[in-house]
Amino acid sequence: MTFSIAAFCRRTREFGCATTTSSMAAGNRVPFVAPGVGVVLSQARTDPRLGLLGLKRLEAGRSAQETLADMIASTPHAAWRQLGVVDRDGRVAEFTGTECAPAKGARMGDGALTVGNGLANDGVVDAMLRGFEAAPEKPLADRLLIALRCGLDAGGEPDPLRSAAIKVAQPGVPVPFIDLRVDFSEAPIADLKHLWVQWAPMVEGYVQRSLDPANAPPAAAIEGHVSR
Repeated sequence: MTFSIAAFCRRTREFGCATTTSSMAAGNRVPFVAPGVGVVLSQARTDPRLGLLGLKRLEAGRSAQETLADMIASTPHAAWRQLGVVDRDGRVAEFTGTECAPAKGARMGDGALTVGNGLANDGVVDAMLRGFEAAPEKPLADRLLIALRCGLDAGGEPDPLRSAAIKVAQPGVPVPFIDLRVDFSEAPIADLKHLWVQWAPMVEGYVQRSLDPANAPPAAAIEGHVSR
């Protein structure tokens, strides 16, 4: 019982994904992203090994559809899985197993994919994609969070949401510095948005500390704006 979005921003060349569910710690199991490589989602009765395999296949140059086929072929339990892939060219592919809980489904756009299972209704994934596509001028992280909010507003899941996560990989940056999680909350999407508002002004400084530590600002200067 999870709804998620994976996307490639053709303007910034960023890859990102966001997810939310009624169980704890979705960010540890569902979203996988790598800079310059792509995005993989592994949800429903989640097997994180499929996410790791998907990134390896994308890194080896496999397309989204080829990577998805590799993931499905690697497991005897595909019927219980819901998978999504966005490759380095923005191509998308998805799979929803027959044993995934209804309402379930996926929608594909230009470089974007929304997927969900155990949803309140069939309109949730549609609403997510519409919300994402309605704000092309915004940063990718903001658009991903808009998509989650639109999914919630469209009905979300029958059970209360408990966790949410967002990951964004930037070109030229070796690891995803936008990697935030809410693991147990009564309002995980709102709490995740709050974390992003706090973290957004800090990202550039911490990227610089990683790539150019001699000229990077001290942590106190980077975090001076944070409201506790």
